Amino acid sequence: MSLLDYLTDITSWQAVATVVSFITFGVICVWAYSRRNAAGFDEAAQLPFQE
Repeated sequence: MSLLDYLTDITSWQAVATVVSFITFGVICVWAYSRRNAAGFDEAAQLPFQE
């Protein structure tokens, strides 16, 4: 299988999209659970209760 055949195969693009999506999900999880963002998230969680 040549490189051109590999790049035009839909299964290859599906595999690439799956890997990219998994990496993006991992980055978002690391960002959401980082201690650096905790204060901002705690403040945002209290916004509905402020008058």
